Amino acid sequence: MARRSPALFAWLLCGTLDIVYAAVSSVVQGRTVSSMLHAVASGPFGDGAREWGLVGDIAGLATHYAIMGAMVAFWFAAVRQLPALARQPWWLTGTIYGFGLYLVMNAIVLPLRFGAPFPPTDLVKGAVALFPHIFFIGWPLAWLTRKEAL
Repeated sequence: MARRSPALFAWLLCGTLDIVYAAVSSVVQGRTVSSMLHAVASGPFGDGAREWGLVGDIAGLATHYAIMGAMVAFWFAAVRQLPALARQPWWLTGTIYGFGLYLVMNAIVLPLRFGAPFPPTDLVKGAVALFPHIFFIGWPLAWLTRKEAL
C-alpha cells in the first residue's frame, strides 16, 4: 500500500488553490490566464518569456508550482523543528505564515525582480495580493499539520 504524503498533498492543494485564484483574478481584471502565466515565467526566465506562447504557459505553471514547493517545504520543516506550531490554533499560525509569505513575495521578491513598490500604492491591490497567501496557502498548511492531523 502506498504511503500517504502530507507534504505532497499540501503542495498540490495549495498550488492549485493559488493558481486558480490567480487565474480568476486575472480574468476579472481583464487579463488572460496566459498573460498571467507568462508573467510568472518571466520572473526566473526574463521578460522574453512573455512571448513564448504555450511554452510560456507551461513555464509559468512550472515556476508557480516550484515556488509553492518551496513555501510548503519551508512550512513542513518549520513544523518539524518547532512542533509547538502544530499545537497552536491553525487559523493563527496559518495567518502569520501567510502574512510572512506575502511579505517575502511583495516586499522582497517582486521589488527586486520587477521594481514593484512596497508597500503597495493601491491598498485594495495589496489586500487582493494578501488574501491568497493567508487563505489558500497559510490556512491549508496549518490545518493539515495541526496536532490532531499528525
